[in-house]
Amino acid sequence: MTSEQPAASGDGTRPHALAGTEAGKDRSRGKGKGNNGEPVTGANTSSLRRTRRDPKWARTLIVLGALMMMLAGSAFVTKNLLVGYVTSNVQQDDLIVPAAEQQGRHVTISGAKTILLVGIDPRPDQDPSEAIRSDSIIVVHIPADHRSAYLISIPRDTWVRIPEFNNGRTRYNGGHDKINAAFAEGGLKLTGKDQRRYGMSLLAKTIEENWDLTFDAAAIVDFAGFTKVVDVLGGVDMYVDQETRSVHIGHNAKGETKVPYIQRFNSSGGTDLIPIAGVTPQTYHVGYQHLEPWQALDYVRQRDTLPNSDYDRQRHQQQFIKALFREIASRDVLTDPGKLKKVLDVVGQSMTIDSGGIDLQDWIFAMKGIGADNLLTVKSNNGTFHESAEQPGAEALDDTTLALLQAVRSNTVEQFLTSHVDLVSKS
Repeated sequence: MTSEQPAASGDGTRPHALAGTEAGKDRSRGKGKGNNGEPVTGANTSSLRRTRRDPKWARTLIVLGALMMMLAGSAFVTKNLLVGYVTSNVQQDDLIVPAAEQQGRHVTISGAKTILLVGIDPRPDQDPSEAIRSDSIIVVHIPADHRSAYLISIPRDTWVRIPEFNNGRTRYNGGHDKINAAFAEGGLKLTGKDQRRYGMSLLAKTIEENWDLTFDAAAIVDFAGFTKVVDVLGGVDMYVDQETRSVHIGHNAKGETKVPYIQRFNSSGGTDLIPIAGVTPQTYHVGYQHLEPWQALDYVRQRDTLPNSDYDRQRHQQQFIKALFREIASRDVLTDPGKLKKVLDVVGQSMTIDSGGIDLQDWIFAMKGIGADNLLTVKSNNGTFHESAEQPGAEALDDTTLALLQAVRSNTVEQFLTSHVDLVSKS
């Protein structure tokens, strides 16, 4: 996320600039180090998949995961015109080994699809050659009927075996590390597209080696680029599900924007927050509300003041994705060609897509039945820190999450969740 968004005082007025820097290294319940709504009810499949048609024939589509917010058309924009614009605007590149190569078959849009969605959050002033760790890793599973999509986060502190890898510039000999290191090692000493391409490739290989999970397509989302999406939309309406204090934005008695905490690493590898006298942290209270662009982006960055740390942040980011999805699918955007074009422009600029050898237009039309109401987020490790037996301070996937990934491989996620409804996030 950018550090140049305007901040607000506690009374809702807007100061001129946002102060603060990246929170530093991660912790999960104070352990480990790293880089850097709407409730679902019932216990059957229908409770997990609620479909609602958008007004008239405008429908929300998902292309290659939750952040592919591409629209089939509106009352004033024809479908063919808009789809053509989308497919020419989005950056495309080879990020992983195509599914056809992996499985020795001709690849088609038919059948269940599994997509690797990775978010990165480089600093605005970061050296282009500096290693980038993946900030979020999401497995997006779309069942064979293409009527729903499931988002499953892999905790970035998960301790894994990373296979050996050669990106043409440097060789990684393989070893054990947190999974977000795979993206960094894959792109080490590279810049730009090559850095991201090889980083994604090693991350996909790591997931395959550890959990035998392969992907039909992939996408990288630059979170900094999505600040522009929120700006174009004028913010988002979303549900804040727990009181959240910001470690980046605070205000003094004069209403000036200040950093509210000094952050120091402790002996257990976590981060201690030392309050700065006279500075009140920006606080987001529970309830439905409209968040201005700077508020939304600050809210979804928070982890250090939350009881479940990165798990709470993952959930808030997933809620943010759905809130953005709804905003773009709203009549205000769909019926305003100028605004819609601006949204698609900035979405295209902040994403890189590997369509897995399938025409992007085929993805768009195949996924046209998926909207915000049947885009479901699923908790890994039941939303809590699950310590690795191999590496104290790191994480491991619990037995239920391993069974969930097995359900992804066998295309039985819907059946699995009928008996694990509690894993579906109420957002």
